[in-house]
Amino acid sequence: MKPELKMDPGEDFPQLLNSLAQAQTNLAELVEGLSDEQSRFRSSAEEFSIVENVCHLRDIEIEGYTIRINRILAEANPALADIDGGRLAIERNYNDQSLDQALSDFQQARLANVDVLRGVERKQIEREGSLEGLGTVTLQKLVSMMCEHDEGHLADIKILRRRLTAD
Repeated sequence: MKPELKMDPGEDFPQLLNSLAQAQTNLAELVEGLSDEQSRFRSSAEEFSIVENVCHLRDIEIEGYTIRINRILAEANPALADIDGGRLAIERNYNDQSLDQALSDFQQARLANVDVLRGVERKQIEREGSLEGLGTVTLQKLVSMMCEHDEGHLADIKILRRRLTAD
């Protein structure tokens, strides 16, 4: 019987960082050329418009991920708050905000986070925090969650864009 090969936890980290960096470029490409009306279109009351998706990504990046990354790196097992993205969308009236400004703010925050993450030492990748509603997460797990979150919203925007350009 062969011994089980264990993957080094830091092995995927550079690829995850590349995915994070690429997401802000992919997002810019997806929203390019949309009219103001198209960017605010909702398929249903329960779904985000494109501008709402971008505002959500911006606020989660700044108020969620930036704070979580910095606290995991600076503190021993910090308690990390969850964020209610749906509530923020309503309270901040995302659909009336500027798509260009939200995109720019997201891109700046994302690039700053990627720069911080590219500077972490290998042993820091396994630092932990306790994320409300989820439990213990390592820095690597948090970065993986960021990638999954990006993928979900980019997929939603692609679907919306296809609907808009098919009409």
